[in-house]
Amino acid sequence: MTLRSRIIGIGSFLPEHISTNDDMAKIVDTSDEWIVERTGIRVRHFADENMSSSVMATKAAQQALANAGLTGDDLDLIVLATVSPDKTFPATAVYVQAALGMKRGCAFDVVAACSGFLYALRMADNMIRLGQVKTALVVGVETLSKITDFKDRNTCVLFGDGAGCVVLRAEEGKGTPADRGVLDTLIYSDGSYAPDLCSTGGPSTNHEVGYITMNGREVFRHAAVNMAEVSQEILDKNGVALADVDWLVPHQANIRILEATAKRLGIPMEKVISTVDLHANTSAASIPLALAEGVKSGKLKEGQLLLLPGMGAGFTWGASLIRL
Repeated sequence: MTLRSRIIGIGSFLPEHISTNDDMAKIVDTSDEWIVERTGIRVRHFADENMSSSVMATKAAQQALANAGLTGDDLDLIVLATVSPDKTFPATAVYVQAALGMKRGCAFDVVAACSGFLYALRMADNMIRLGQVKTALVVGVETLSKITDFKDRNTCVLFGDGAGCVVLRAEEGKGTPADRGVLDTLIYSDGSYAPDLCSTGGPSTNHEVGYITMNGREVFRHAAVNMAEVSQEILDKNGVALADVDWLVPHQANIRILEATAKRLGIPMEKVISTVDLHANTSAASIPLALAEGVKSGKLKEGQLLLLPGMGAGFTWGASLIRL
């Protein structure tokens, strides 16, 4: 028998404040038509001044735990992915731990930007497979509005805030692709591309938080290629045919990247979960938010096979293969 990390609860949270493309056009020289044509984004959610990443993550976690029929005291582990933490230290995960009333186990953050949820999932899944923990919360959360330069028309229209998470529980499987749970996760990075997507600030460099800066052309050039290649790699590694994948649930960066990734893989857009029009790019939160939206809409169902690719700053990239 093989230990698997099965998803037993999914949760999400989006701030109430919604900013439309017309709202953005009042801030910078842009238009709804320009944004939709190039990105597919129509609206994004922004947290208010008093709403931190840990607050949003806690709300999403409470929903996921309720969905799983558990409480914070049932958790052994929290792995939280974010590039917009509450503070430089301690980890945002410990604030969520305290808010959930979790007194045992451990909680920590990972920083891999838009691939963050996949990195966090890999960490939690590995610990479950090793028998080190039984129940884990994996969170992706961002308040990107607080590190966005709203004078930069090339980036400010792209990002939004939100949180998504899953509750994982150890269950036995047969070690085949027919098992339910996380079948495999692959993660990679190439630091030579770090300058192409990064923050302009840092405690040990200029003592500032900084803003998001991006070489959009270079990011686009690598995103679809890396996401498609790692997707094919994880399918081949696990002996799974593309035709057996029910849904592609990619990082929601840009509709053009989603379309290019799907085209390279040979997956029709009808089998792609897309939320970029409603959420914009929420970095580490985008994949779990898309999962939650897919479940709420009734598209994602138990027993289906999901392929989750993503790429972000670092560059980092990866993919996960999950059977709900």
